Amino acid sequence: MSEEYKVSVAELAKKLELIPVIPEINTNDIYITQAEVNRPALQLAGFFDHFSSSRVQIIGNVEYIHINNILEKDENCNQILDRLFSAQIPCLVFCRGKQPCDKIVDFGRKYGVPVFISKDSTSEFTAEVIRWLSVELAPRISIHGVLVDVFGEGILITGESGIGKSEAALELLKRGHRLVSDDVVEIKRVSKDTLIGSSPAVTRFFIELRGIGIIDVKNLFGVESVKMTQSIDLVIQLEDWNKETDYDRLGLDENYIEYLGNKVVAHALPIRPGRNLAIIVEAAAINHRQKKMGYNAAEELYKRVTGKLEE
Repeated sequence: MSEEYKVSVAELAKKLELIPVIPEINTNDIYITQAEVNRPALQLAGFFDHFSSSRVQIIGNVEYIHINNILEKDENCNQILDRLFSAQIPCLVFCRGKQPCDKIVDFGRKYGVPVFISKDSTSEFTAEVIRWLSVELAPRISIHGVLVDVFGEGILITGESGIGKSEAALELLKRGHRLVSDDVVEIKRVSKDTLIGSSPAVTRFFIELRGIGIIDVKNLFGVESVKMTQSIDLVIQLEDWNKETDYDRLGLDENYIEYLGNKVVAHALPIRPGRNLAIIVEAAAINHRQKKMGYNAAEELYKRVTGKLEE
């Protein structure tokens, strides 16, 4: 988790449809490393202590009016703008279609800082930048497993190599569910409550079946059978059946597994000949959704049994 992730200013500009004011600046080599943004009102007033220069700098109505005022009245205007741009900010974005003045453009060109115009309102643009950067710069790990979308629930199937994860995914595909990733799942922590799973670009939409080889799911089953990303809602841990192990038969207590500091409900599923994994995974997905909606079948059965005993 200590690894630093980054995204280029060019990707940001393309995603949010920003209009470049200084198109000659190569934005492919300028990177953003923080999901937070900054509105440099204090900096334009000359206060640069604790300035977050590595963040995207956003100019809204207030900052725009202040810039025009200091250009007319403040003798230190050039010094303030020089300090702002010399801090090597990744980019400066003017919202609401506001046009930057020539002096801003000159300083941007001097220090190689991209200046953009966004047609969005300041609040809309700020929210979208933070949302997108939070995903792109999220801490991440790669694990061995299969991720499928079953009835809208993201089911991560894990287990030892050769235990039947890919075969279970293939059966789920035949039953109308969608594949996100086979073999390697990249997990991003986009919030304290949400983990997003995806596939590495190299293996995206391929499944490896021992004895058969590689299967192209998108071409074989159609585009409706695959999905780019999916939140991880439930983990199914496949393991060989062991008659000495006492497996949970009621489900009154939830077990969890932790990825990147986030806990996800996990079920240990013993494998033995004759068990239909796809149907069990479907049942687990539906049962998990019921619990999120406030109904727990195990608790309902427990209430009925205890009620009978009291009678």
